[in-house]
Amino acid sequence: MAVAPPSYCFVAFPPRAKDGLVVFGKNSARPRDEVQEVVYFSAADHEPESKVECTYISIDQVPRTHAIVISRPAWLWGAEMGANEHGVCIANEAVSTREPAAETEALLGMDLVRLGLERGETAKEALDVIVSLLEEHGQGGNYYEDASSCHSFQSSYLIVDRHEAWVLETIGKYWAAEKVTEGVKCICNRLSLTTKMDAEHPELRNYAQSQGWWTGEDEFNFSEVFSPADDHPDCCAGKDSLEKQEESITVQTMIDVLRDKASGVCIDSESFLTTASTVSVLPQNRSSPCIHYFTGTPDPSRSIFKPFIFVDDVKLVPKAQSPCFGDDDPAKKEPRFQEKPDRRHELYKAHEWARAVLERGQEQGHKLRKTMLELEKQGLEAMEEILASSDSPDLAEVGDLFYDCVDTEIKFFK
Repeated sequence: MAVAPPSYCFVAFPPRAKDGLVVFGKNSARPRDEVQEVVYFSAADHEPESKVECTYISIDQVPRTHAIVISRPAWLWGAEMGANEHGVCIANEAVSTREPAAETEALLGMDLVRLGLERGETAKEALDVIVSLLEEHGQGGNYYEDASSCHSFQSSYLIVDRHEAWVLETIGKYWAAEKVTEGVKCICNRLSLTTKMDAEHPELRNYAQSQGWWTGEDEFNFSEVFSPADDHPDCCAGKDSLEKQEESITVQTMIDVLRDKASGVCIDSESFLTTASTVSVLPQNRSSPCIHYFTGTPDPSRSIFKPFIFVDDVKLVPKAQSPCFGDDDPAKKEPRFQEKPDRRHELYKAHEWARAVLERGQEQGHKLRKTMLELEKQGLEAMEEILASSDSPDLAEVGDLFYDCVDTEIKFFK
């Protein structure tokens, strides 16, 4: 069975998080050479009976989809993580379970992230969207752009809005979910739900019994029932990274946790790399805007977190988007993945130079790192001012925000 990549995803609620803010963060661990792009899609109305083409299958479209910003592996339709205009954030984890995931092409967990964002105005609505599509279409297919082998996984999700989060864990079409409204929560590539489940598939327990995984007499513990026999359910290293923070958790705290290689939260191994990262801050006071930070580049310890705010007129950022190959894309043709096109976008290419300099670690590398952190700090401080102000931000400036940050970063690397 394929080993799920060791990604981590976090949320912190007040009072553990500072100033009435909900703070969300995710590291996306993927194959080392995979490129992620950051893409914005505006809200849209759709014709009756129209279809939406996901990574492998088409499904019925809804009358209206919300505006979203997502970070995704450039070859697929869905998203590893992202946010919508209503302050909903979702991230996905591939998980290894007792039941192998289907190799048959269906919806990917990453497709369900995007569908939840496009269709849900709250975390609970997004949860309902995901589980109903899971029931209808199932999940399955290759998680990697790899012709030699099919890597398929079950999925778990962290779905967050300004007031609550839902941890959703799935096995085929079966699922369970826990509501979280306080403290900190971490999910990784292992099942985490135990006996506290606030919603579940009506046939979940019968299914577990039919497989001989649960007697029906013991207390029903989701992780114990569905985890692989050799799993150690409590080794989510990332959980300690956030929980041991003594100060109130801020955007900077979350960024620091995502950059931490010693804890295993930031992956840089032979097979996997943290190929992109995101942090979102969701003020519980609805008069303040939600702010979403994306790297769009690998290894958060060597990347700049750049802010994005939803407004009506967001400037698109082609420099953080991969080339489009249309119907000729090897990911869309069957048999799939017979070639691997160059999916690097302009930001990724510029950042490759920076990574090489930083890895050498000499004086030039130390200087470069210092300047990168300074650029990031300026962005963080400007966003703190927006959150602290009672005035609405300048919409024209905010609409260009992510574009300007990407542009500055590329110019700086050149």
